[in-house]
Amino acid sequence: MTTDILSTWPAPQALTLAMDRAARAVPPAWPLASSVAVNPFLGQTDEPLTKVGARLARVAGAAVTMPRNWYVQKIATGAISDADLDAAIANASIGSMAVDVSALKAAASVATPPPKALATIAELAARASGVDWPGIIAERFGAWAAGYFDEGQALWRAPRGKGAYAAWRAIATHDLTPEIAGLSNFALHVSEAPETAPAVVERIVARLGLEADAAETYFHQMLMTLGGWAQYARYALWQAELAGGADETITDFLAIRLIWEEALFLRYGAVIADAWASVRTAHAAPVAPTRDGTIDAILQEAAERSAQRALAQLLAGDAPQALNDRPALQAAFCIDVRSEVFRRALESLDPRIQTMGFAGFFGLTTAHRRFASDVEERRLPVLLNPALRSCSGGADVHAKDQASRFKARAKRAWGRFKLAAVSSFAFVEATGPVYVGKLLTDALGLQDARPPSDPPPRLDPALDAAAKIKTAETVLRAMSLTRDFARLVLLVGHGANVVNNPHASALHCGACGGYSGEVNARLLASLLNDAEVREGLSRNGVEIPDDTLFVAALHDTTTDDVTLYHEDHPFADHRVDFEQARTWLASAGKIARTERALRLPRAASEAALHRRSRDWSEIRPEWALAGCQTFIAAPRRRTVGKSLQGRAFLHDYDWKQDKSFGVLELILTAPVVVASWISLQYYGSTVAPDVFGGGNKLLHNVTGGIGVVEGNGGLLRVGLPWQSVHDGERYAHDPLRLTVCIEAPRQAMSEILGRHAGVRALFDNGWLHLFALDEAGRMAWRYAGDLKWSATGDRDASHASQPLEMAV
Repeated sequence: MTTDILSTWPAPQALTLAMDRAARAVPPAWPLASSVAVNPFLGQTDEPLTKVGARLARVAGAAVTMPRNWYVQKIATGAISDADLDAAIANASIGSMAVDVSALKAAASVATPPPKALATIAELAARASGVDWPGIIAERFGAWAAGYFDEGQALWRAPRGKGAYAAWRAIATHDLTPEIAGLSNFALHVSEAPETAPAVVERIVARLGLEADAAETYFHQMLMTLGGWAQYARYALWQAELAGGADETITDFLAIRLIWEEALFLRYGAVIADAWASVRTAHAAPVAPTRDGTIDAILQEAAERSAQRALAQLLAGDAPQALNDRPALQAAFCIDVRSEVFRRALESLDPRIQTMGFAGFFGLTTAHRRFASDVEERRLPVLLNPALRSCSGGADVHAKDQASRFKARAKRAWGRFKLAAVSSFAFVEATGPVYVGKLLTDALGLQDARPPSDPPPRLDPALDAAAKIKTAETVLRAMSLTRDFARLVLLVGHGANVVNNPHASALHCGACGGYSGEVNARLLASLLNDAEVREGLSRNGVEIPDDTLFVAALHDTTTDDVTLYHEDHPFADHRVDFEQARTWLASAGKIARTERALRLPRAASEAALHRRSRDWSEIRPEWALAGCQTFIAAPRRRTVGKSLQGRAFLHDYDWKQDKSFGVLELILTAPVVVASWISLQYYGSTVAPDVFGGGNKLLHNVTGGIGVVEGNGGLLRVGLPWQSVHDGERYAHDPLRLTVCIEAPRQAMSEILGRHAGVRALFDNGWLHLFALDEAGRMAWRYAGDLKWSATGDRDASHASQPLEMAV
């Protein structure tokens, strides 16, 4: 039978390619300590939403749009207009379907059942036997994977040296649980399996009669049934390839899951043979959009055009007149949507305050070691490799650092003792009375909430002056900050100070790899205050006044308090500037808290917002990036004074200062992509919470130190918890694909997209919307795909076809 089936495959390597494609259709999931938002559709963005919807319905029963009543309500209230519906229809690929606005509204009013995945052999066996085989597989696999991936929580960790498949076999050959449940001789079956994962897959493909056309979506489905464990394995592959290596964990997982299918097929094959033949046929059918899927995609597009219409009206409004005087204060914030609220509040206090937006790692791709730590933290976007090394403290604190590292190791060991499955009970019995005070202060929210206060970080001393000057110049030009410096320039990273929250790192800075942003801000401030660096910048045309001082700060997004790290540098000459800045920052924090309190449940006062950060029972300390809809790269004068309601990533960019459009290329290929991951994670966690969401926070337990499960085991849950997108009564996030607005010549953007196929696919297939802003900051041109643009508003087609002047 092996010869018969495999002879139908198009090439000897086709099986390996099918395994690889299935693995890459699974998004990676970062560990809790450094979690970052991930696009759950990663690996599938070379297809449009309608086709991906058909694929995910087949393999996971996942929706890619909201239930139709969500759109019906927006149509009924007028939020989605007939013009929005008509434009969405015109932009859709509907083939021979006859759809107009009336027909679309009629279709929207008809509820459709949620998608249902094709049955696995485990599900067919469960129907035949009455035994919950999918649940048993999830529980047994999860129990093993939690130990295999453990990062210090378990008392005993599973061996890793053999590879995932070999490590699992060593355990599964002694696990009698499947046999007790009715799968006789399962341990023997595992022991007699081939030694390598590819050989296992080859044998099982033949035994199940799986033809080449059916393999890719069936393999994809097998990995999806493993939930977050498969995504964590995909993370291992991502990290290995980022370092120039390879990793086979995820394909080992595929082999493991297929062994379960094979064993169940051998046990129940006579009963389920016909049903399995139908499933194989369905897997072999081409993945194609359905009529219902097309209707849903049109409704989704209409909802997004509605939001774009409101954004266009806002951007077209008059902006305050810019002052020509020297700014009294400049503050560069992360582009994070939470910064928009604070920036707007700060600017409202005095027209001489100027804020800027830049990715929160401030252009420093550093691997950092904190004080008293032997762990290297990658404080940079996950798309990049570290180019710099840094650590907290200089030579004067080296001895203290070494001593503290020993204490840190002891503390980690003590922590593992507390959390381990066996010793945790002994810990509670022995130390319970000692912890009474801490329990009381934690329960009452009285614990001290301090921002990170390590000694000032320093770059690797081996970094020479030329490299420092080049780094500083690159960052300043990318920020469009090369002239008109204020006396005091704040570099404001951000983080979130919360307690008892496994997902705390997800509230930190995604651009800093899921860490808070003060380290990068302090490093850049030190770099820009360096006399040798300034002298080099001056030679290169960037003149920083002698009286300009750069100071790092940290914006706590949960409380809207800002900490200044002014003691990193001599500041006697700027004491008055500091006092004024503190006053402004405190006032801005109060304004921002008042605005944010309107959205958060049980946040009736400023004091309530501060208490949330210290409340160990609080499931919504803040909304994080819920509500994100827009990315704008333009001079701040285009948006200053206009309320974007904490929904916009704001990146300062002046294309006229961007020679050869290198900064524009960086924006499109890095911050825009990272913002798309954030946006689509919120999108996926909202439209398909069971598949792409993190589940219910109230049921979460940390496992392996890397992720959470609901209850006492099973599948790893990744993505955003339900409480992060829903307030208990209504959605806190409108799932809309990100609208990217850039003030730059269309020709330059088209040329960049032409060089980066992966980024272009995001726009060509509708995962992101792209608009070019004109010289007045209006959304004048829409990217129409295939490197073409169409005019919007009062721009006629002939005008839209002409490129803007690209001379700098």
